[in-house]
Amino acid sequence: MKLYLDPGHGGSDSGASGNGLLEKNINLDIALRIRNTLVNSYENVEVLMSRTTDTTKSLQQRTDEANAWGADYFLSIHCNSFNGAAQGYEDYIHSNLSDSSLTASYQDILHTEVTRVNQLTNRGQKKANFHVLRESSMPALLTENGFIDNAQDANLMMQSTWRQTVAQGHVNGIAIAFNLQPKQNDTDILYKVIAGSFQSRDNAEERVAYLSGRGIDSFIGTVTISGELWYRVQAGAFSTRDSAEARLEEVQNAGVTDAYIVTEQKLTIVQTAVSN
Repeated sequence: MKLYLDPGHGGSDSGASGNGLLEKNINLDIALRIRNTLVNSYENVEVLMSRTTDTTKSLQQRTDEANAWGADYFLSIHCNSFNGAAQGYEDYIHSNLSDSSLTASYQDILHTEVTRVNQLTNRGQKKANFHVLRESSMPALLTENGFIDNAQDANLMMQSTWRQTVAQGHVNGIAIAFNLQPKQNDTDILYKVIAGSFQSRDNAEERVAYLSGRGIDSFIGTVTISGELWYRVQAGAFSTRDSAEARLEEVQNAGVTDAYIVTEQKLTIVQTAVSN
């Protein structure tokens, strides 16, 4: 999946301003977090950004670049402003598109995921004739992440944790829309040191007692292999293989020659706190 990621404004064009903030800086910070989270967390993702620093780039340059690159999706990150009283989040697709279009379906998904976490008033899904939506040849979405001239929204924008949460909401939507697969890495794996596997629980308990007498803590777990129940003596679980191998060597030096390492996928439960 090829994402063209466009932090709105930049350089001589600061965008909106308010409460000591410049839109161009907020847009860039959120976009960089989107890029980093996507490429670090998902397989087969390429991200090309219209800018990665505070540089000036025309709207035509942005859409020309995305079209020439053959992007699968164009995502433009912005903040809003009005009269200081307006607040909240909204996003846009091009005004000529129907609600049943592919672009609209992507909007549905991203809107749901962003508003789930961003703590902003939901101003809805909208359509407009913005250049980046009109001139991009791929599905495109422009998100307006709060009103920079509103004190309540601006207070959130000032917080790096909020900007990361908003970035994650965008990432979650993209991952669902394009069926992205998470990367598997060492942080997703547990390395378990097994100090013996027995069909008799008594034998497993003897091994636990043997290890305890040599200063090594362990416990008995069970696993079913080919329909048969086995009692495994586990002497540690580690996030890195180096740590597991160090424990394995300790167990083997204690006289347990049939010890080994097994790898298992961690079960991760993610909880998202949503403020109303």
